[in-house]
Amino acid sequence: MEKNINWQKNNGENHLHGGPTGFHKRLWSSSLDESSNSVALTYISADGEEGYPGELKVTVVFSLSADNAITVHYKAETTHPTIVNLTNHSYFNLAGHSSGPITDQVIQLNAFHYTPVNDQLIPTGDIPAVEGTPFDLRRPVAVGTAIEGLPSNGFDHNFCLGSDVPSQGLTGKLQECGKMSDPKSGRSLQIHTTQPGVQFYTSNFLSGETSGKGNCRYQKYGAFCLETQNYPDAVNQPRFPTCVLTPGSHYDHTTVYKFNW
Repeated sequence: MEKNINWQKNNGENHLHGGPTGFHKRLWSSSLDESSNSVALTYISADGEEGYPGELKVTVVFSLSADNAITVHYKAETTHPTIVNLTNHSYFNLAGHSSGPITDQVIQLNAFHYTPVNDQLIPTGDIPAVEGTPFDLRRPVAVGTAIEGLPSNGFDHNFCLGSDVPSQGLTGKLQECGKMSDPKSGRSLQIHTTQPGVQFYTSNFLSGETSGKGNCRYQKYGAFCLETQNYPDAVNQPRFPTCVLTPGSHYDHTTVYKFNW
């Protein structure tokens, strides 16, 4: 049975990142396993938290391998049908956090389709092919060059991974998502995931107000994010892979960030 839920608006007219107090603002329990170089984070979201039905138990395990790979394994279970779409919003700059814009770094994504957005950056529901558009990142291209062809001031778009029918996404097996490389330093980041999509974001909204290590002020295009995920707004888009988790079923996804230099 369908149920209408009106979540709190925290991004203009929209509900973003799980609401005003999303999981990124919650205190998680942690346990360290030194034998596997991993840490497990656990959070139990109460029924009705931020308007979401069901008690949701979430575990995220971060593991570091000897060959410089960080594996992120997400698991979740619920007591009532609910919406789940977990990701990691880490910002990367392969040349160093204070090195300036990432426009000379090179992006390549294994995506044959993407999900266009409206003026509020919400997907329209269409899933066009990237071929012949500025969103065709299947071959390596400098980020700055790719941005020049866009109608907007940068990337903040979901790309549909793989070449199959987009609404089916990936098969649940780890497959190559894409790669970012920095020609100057020789560093690269290769990503594999079980998720059907990835949000490529080029820090279009950074403005120098956020400071980090060494009091560095992070500017526009100062970093990139590759957020593996289900397609955004899937709950309102019938062509997108479902984001509904039901009792007795298991949310289980893995993403691997492999660094080379």
